[in-house]
Amino acid sequence: MKYMMESIWREEAKKQLPAIRLEIDYELVTLHDALQEDDRIQIIRSKEKLEHLRIQLLHIEHGITTTVT
Repeated sequence: MKYMMESIWREEAKKQLPAIRLEIDYELVTLHDALQEDDRIQIIRSKEKLEHLRIQLLHIEHGITTTVT
């Protein structure tokens, strides 16, 4: 049963990859704009968001089944 649940989780996670990559691209644009405007608050927010997305992406790509929030 455990292996079945992990398999289902992996399939669902793989479906999220394009959305996560798109969100990373958007956040990189946001970070670029913040850097151009020297908006330090948005720079921090974007970096935090990118770190969170990076961790999500790594978990999915490496098949780690822990939940990331």
